[in-house]
Amino acid sequence: MKIDNIPLFKVFMSPYAAGDVADVLNSGYIGEGPKVKEFETALAKKFLHTESPLSADIITFNSATSAEHLIYHMLKKPQKDLTPYYWGVIEKDWKGLDENSEVLTTPLTCTATNWPILLNGLKLKWVDVDPNTMNMDLDSLSEKINHNTRIITVVHWGGYPIDMNRLKNIVSAAEEMYGTSIMIIEDCAHAFGSKYHGEYVGFQGNLSTFSMQAIKHVTSVDGGFISSPFMKFNKRARLLKWYGIDRDTPTTDFRCEDDVPEPGFKFHMNDVNATVGMANLKYADNIVGAHRFNANQYNESLAGVDGVTLLNNEIGFDSAYWLYTIKVGKRSDFMKMMADKGITVSRVHERNDKHSCVAEYKTDLPKLESFIDNMICIPVGWWVTDSQREYIIESIKSGW
Repeated sequence: MKIDNIPLFKVFMSPYAAGDVADVLNSGYIGEGPKVKEFETALAKKFLHTESPLSADIITFNSATSAEHLIYHMLKKPQKDLTPYYWGVIEKDWKGLDENSEVLTTPLTCTATNWPILLNGLKLKWVDVDPNTMNMDLDSLSEKINHNTRIITVVHWGGYPIDMNRLKNIVSAAEEMYGTSIMIIEDCAHAFGSKYHGEYVGFQGNLSTFSMQAIKHVTSVDGGFISSPFMKFNKRARLLKWYGIDRDTPTTDFRCEDDVPEPGFKFHMNDVNATVGMANLKYADNIVGAHRFNANQYNESLAGVDGVTLLNNEIGFDSAYWLYTIKVGKRSDFMKMMADKGITVSRVHERNDKHSCVAEYKTDLPKLESFIDNMICIPVGWWVTDSQREYIIESIKSGW
């Protein structure tokens, strides 16, 4: 029996969002204002368990892509005394980037992860991908890191955390060997609510970006935010996301800014998006919980099914399961079978290294090659009902 189409993605919208937005639209203030600050505080309360002014830790943007672009732009210049908020995070004396600096990154991600590297005039170097997690392969990273490495950008594929302890150990050893600072950037677009050994991903001492685009766990229609543990970095980011203007210091003429020492961008979030985000944030735990429940049912029911290989699911690596990825034989046949049964499946992201705009960085990535023709994502989200989930499981078990 065929069920009506089961989508791979679906937008969650709070039943209160429209009314809340109407209030903002009628308030006469729809730019970045009190609702953005309120939203940043709500995010800080969720992830950092604080409502203090240090919630400046979280800085909202009109998109996660803008947030990533700004981070690379900022890291090009030296910034001394990057003092952290958190205990246990090492203070950095950042010397900036030069023409030899390299960003080591994964090719298996949305292009939003990697195009900001290019658009900031930086060199990227592809690192291979672990076929058991779809995350950056840390053995490959250890081999490719060198004296030109300044930034390592990782993605938590589907929400499954990369091994942060091992990553930090690799980086610390390289910093000691080459006598330089290396910054870790975590792209957490898939990982809203993921945890690594009990702590939220993206809040463990690195520069991290989160997406609140339409189909993410929590949407603000479009938007994103930075989590940064560094006080001076955050202050500078707040200036540069809005032209470089200090909007927190009163001026003699509210429409005319004081001196702008460093030009910035128009990357800020507005009160309308923030209001939608706040309305949906209240449902975040239920949304992520539903994704996890469906994924756990798949983990149990699809284990050992002929033609299906499941990814890692280790203790201490608690995925938010924005995606549920499996590897299948005869993928084209699998996709046709699922389409015939009304189940939407997709690889979701094309490998970035295949595009002609990055041809100069092409390199052999044997581990990625070993599975790229077999990976596929199946519906796992909050919208998948019990009966739909069982239908998906039985459809896969029936073969293709």
